[in-house]
Amino acid sequence: MTITTRLFSLLHGKLVGTDQFGNRYFKEKRTPKNRREKRWVIYHGKAEASKIPAQWHGWMHYTFDKPPTERTVLHYPWEKQHQPNLTGTKGAYAPDGSLLAGGKHAPTTADYEPWRP
Repeated sequence: MTITTRLFSLLHGKLVGTDQFGNRYFKEKRTPKNRREKRWVIYHGKAEASKIPAQWHGWMHYTFDKPPTERTVLHYPWEKQHQPNLTGTKGAYAPDGSLLAGGKHAPTTADYEPWRP
């Protein structure tokens, strides 16, 4: 976050809520009649857009008028906990046989015959 963003948030922003990752969500204190309100997020740590959970993503992109702090959010038993994009980190997915997973995979039992011209 830059000093400009901090000052803008302090002077023109109203804190709407915080998510489980520590990201803080703001909207304008006063919105002119001829346009919709500005909404922005100040990330906790490195700025990474995939850190925004689905409920807040919907509010940020004007899908919902009310933020998750002002409305009931349904959580289904099949839903997984939100994770940011882990590509390039130690938590990234590496399937069996991948060089990042050791490069070893289960031996095949299929009959393989190479093509011969």
